[in-house]
Amino acid sequence: MQTQAGRENAFRRLAKSKFRSRFHLSADDRQYIAEKGMETIRRHCEDFIRTRLALATPPNDGRQTPMRGHPVFLAQHACACCCRGCMEKWWKVPKGTPIPPERQSRIVDFLMAWIEKEYERGQGSGVRGQGIGVGV
Repeated sequence: MQTQAGRENAFRRLAKSKFRSRFHLSADDRQYIAEKGMETIRRHCEDFIRTRLALATPPNDGRQTPMRGHPVFLAQHACACCCRGCMEKWWKVPKGTPIPPERQSRIVDFLMAWIEKEYERGQGSGVRGQGIGVGV
């Protein structure tokens, strides 16, 4: 299980990346979250991770996560959980092996922490970054 300190450390680490640190929730993303609720966003996140990232060799790996269109997509890019290449580079999750359910849960928890932090921050106009952290 990730600790708050572990998540904050990961957020600081990814904040140093010019690419990752540019991601923020947009006003439209915030409105979508307000309309759907965090539980629905979490279910979407679980589904996206299970179907687009957790497979040993996901279809279109490296291109399967859009840059916009859903708050989870932004979180995935901000947290370096957008493709297996980024997962391997940032979090040492080896390509070519499925991500087990317990690790998927940790990824979802981290992405949701980023979304909640961004939502509460109330800023945004496009893109933002930070990361996944210890134990992903």
